[in-house]
Amino acid sequence: MNLQQFQWTRQPKEYEIGEGQISITTEPHTDLWQRTYYHFRNDNAPLLQMETEEKFFSFIVKTDFTESHHRFDQCGIVLYLDSENWLKASVEAENEQFQHLGSVVTNHGYSDWATTEIPADVKEMWYRLSRREDDYCIECSADGKRFQQMRVCHMWEGSGKIRFGIYACSPEESSFRAVFTNLHLTECAWKAHDGQQPD
Repeated sequence: MNLQQFQWTRQPKEYEIGEGQISITTEPHTDLWQRTYYHFRNDNAPLLQMETEEKFFSFIVKTDFTESHHRFDQCGIVLYLDSENWLKASVEAENEQFQHLGSVVTNHGYSDWATTEIPADVKEMWYRLSRREDDYCIECSADGKRFQQMRVCHMWEGSGKIRFGIYACSPEESSFRAVFTNLHLTECAWKAHDGQQPD
C-alpha cells in the first residue's frame, strides 16, 4: 500500500512512517470508548486512516506489540467515522498470565466489547477488516495466512464514505511502541453468503 494515502485523524507526539512500516509511541490516558457499563467517554487515541467509498474490500495489517507491558495497552485496526460511530480490534494487555484479544463496535454513542483470553506471551497479531456495503467482518491471524472470524457487525453510519486504518493507545499511566507492517488492500475476502436466503 502507498502509506501516503493515510492521514492522521489524531496525530501522536511520537511516530515514524518508513518503507512499509509505521510505528506509534502511545501516550498515557489515551483510549476509545463510549458510555456502556463504564459510563465514561474516551475519545483521544491517535488514528492513522485512509478514506474510501469502495463498498467491497479487505484491509490487512500485522501488529507487533512486543513492548506492550501495562494493563490495557493496545494496538490494532480501526474504522473511525466520528466519536460515536467506530469499530476497533486489538490485543489488550491484562496481566502476566493472559491478555484480551477482542473487538469493540460503537454505534450511535454506545460501545460493546467482545473478547477472548489468549496467552500473555503473544506479541504479534494480524487483522483483516472486510467491508460489504454497511456490514463488516473482523478477523485475526497468528501467521497472516489462516484468518479466524472475530465478529460480523453492522455500522449504522457506515454505508457511504468511510475512514479506516490503525490505532494504538494506553488508557492508563503507560506508554509503548506499537509497530505496524504488511499493510495490504485487497478485493473483499469476505464472500457473499451462500446459505439461508432472506425472507
